[in-house]
Amino acid sequence: MNVTIPVWKDPQGNVVACVEKLKVMQENLEELAQLAQDALEDAVLMGCDEGQVKDFLVQVMQSLHNPYQGR
Repeated sequence: MNVTIPVWKDPQGNVVACVEKLKVMQENLEELAQLAQDALEDAVLMGCDEGQVKDFLVQVMQSLHNPYQGR
């Protein structure tokens, strides 16, 4: 997967520089990407339309909510 990982910033625009935080973020995103890839491959093998599956995955990401907002 050829996705460029951005420089992560906090809500105030400061760069997140903690090595451990960045490592956890990288691991989580790699796991998420692999799971999405597996779901896409399974769906295509079952005869689903690739574009529709990708559109749904985008909708899933856009529907995520921040449980810490407002704290």
